[in-house]
Amino acid sequence: MALYLLQATYTAEGTKGLLKEGGSKRRAQVEKMVQQAGGKLHAFYYALGTEDVYVTCEIPDQTTAVALSMAVNASGAVHLKTTPLLTPEDIDAAAKKSVSYRAPGA
Repeated sequence: MALYLLQATYTAEGTKGLLKEGGSKRRAQVEKMVQQAGGKLHAFYYALGTEDVYVTCEIPDQTTAVALSMAVNASGAVHLKTTPLLTPEDIDAAAKKSVSYRAPGA
């Protein structure tokens, strides 16, 4: 399973729902959604700033990650950004691959 960073920003309607339900119930709902998709929630934090919520979780595959993202964004209550996270070993493997590239104008 791949690790993902989810960054969420509440809309006005989403914030109203958060005020009504509270933070713990929202975390439980996100954990349930991730588990039902075959994944595992690692961390869930609220934040001040551009994003309201940061989540790290394992998701089985890219198709499932996109499905989760579409479901959340379609609600209209949250804007979700999904970022796949790479391990140091992933970077090691990428660094060993040979790629032919010519820079523009070179």
